[in-house]
Amino acid sequence: MAVPRPQIRALRRGTLLLFLVPLIYSVSRLQPWAPEKGVCLPPPTAPKRPDHLVLGPAAGQDRPDRLQCRGLRALNKIGISSEENYSGEHVSFATVFTTYNSVSAGDDNVPSDSVTVGNSSYSKIERSMAILNTFISFIKVSMPRSDLIILTDPGSKISVNQGTATLLPVEGNYSRGNLMLQRIKTYIAFLEQKLVEFDRMERLNHFVLTDSDIAVVGDLGHIFKKYPHFHLAVTFRNNKGQPLNSGFVAVRGTRDGITNAVEFLKQVLGTYSLRYMKASRMLGDQLALAWVVKSHLPSAFGKFSKNEAFTGEVNGTSVLFLPCAVYNWTPPEGAGQFHGVPLDVKVVHFKGSRKRLMLEAWNFYSSTSKLSDMLCLILRSGRTKYDF
Repeated sequence: MAVPRPQIRALRRGTLLLFLVPLIYSVSRLQPWAPEKGVCLPPPTAPKRPDHLVLGPAAGQDRPDRLQCRGLRALNKIGISSEENYSGEHVSFATVFTTYNSVSAGDDNVPSDSVTVGNSSYSKIERSMAILNTFISFIKVSMPRSDLIILTDPGSKISVNQGTATLLPVEGNYSRGNLMLQRIKTYIAFLEQKLVEFDRMERLNHFVLTDSDIAVVGDLGHIFKKYPHFHLAVTFRNNKGQPLNSGFVAVRGTRDGITNAVEFLKQVLGTYSLRYMKASRMLGDQLALAWVVKSHLPSAFGKFSKNEAFTGEVNGTSVLFLPCAVYNWTPPEGAGQFHGVPLDVKVVHFKGSRKRLMLEAWNFYSSTSKLSDMLCLILRSGRTKYDF
């Protein structure tokens, strides 16, 4: 019987190793980082977020229903004159806002968390106030006839330009961990007060309850004119885990509309307190909102994949479901499917780390006075996580 020669065995072993080494290396790269036992090594540092805008390609350039950009110049017209676009409906905006203490460091008393946007530097508190003032500024451009109400903790120190907004203190627990829960309570208290004042109102006044990190770029009065029978409106997206966003709620200003909106929000508050307190700092309100809708109108969830508004009754309340793509559009962070800016967009929501982009967008608009060009800036900068 023939015996394999030693050099042939060695050759086979060498060939096998040539195949295995790249495979072992590739698999090792998939494993999460973990130090060996007994070895004290720091974990890998997260990449530093940019402190300036990073421009990328503009998505949606092959779609006729999306904003087309050439550099930072828009080839479509979005955001026509607010006077030409005025719906005739009076709308008041209300947002819940409070401030928290910021720690300073260093001999020169410059806050350690200071960031610079354009020619201005901001501490954490100043950053929040800059976002609030930018929120107000965008509304004054797109809907100059609107009123603005800042719902806040009575102990919060807030200063806004006189005549631009009204501060309305509402008692409650505005701590960070309780803020989302308190926001619903504050909205309810605000709307109940409007019911008390209803008979003294000189005109019909609709309400949009919203986050302060949004830019209104179109007249929202059309919602109340185009859909005349809803009590309350919320925005939806095709997301199984979080299909409804609580950052935009519209309330018809009739007695019936406000009354039903209060009852609806009380259902959301009860569900939040009963089921989602573990998510009280983040997402609890959105989970509770989705649970209430699913409990009374499960058929709504089958329509969220379509980018079309629709109405349905939720335990006696007529709810208008509006697509986030138009009324709560958010520049996505990172990679993934992204189809650009719809031509009929009305609201841009700068959630999460997009806060710098909101301030940069306002600075850009202030220098150009063109909302369409500003949207090109947002479109080309929206995938990056910034230092806010």
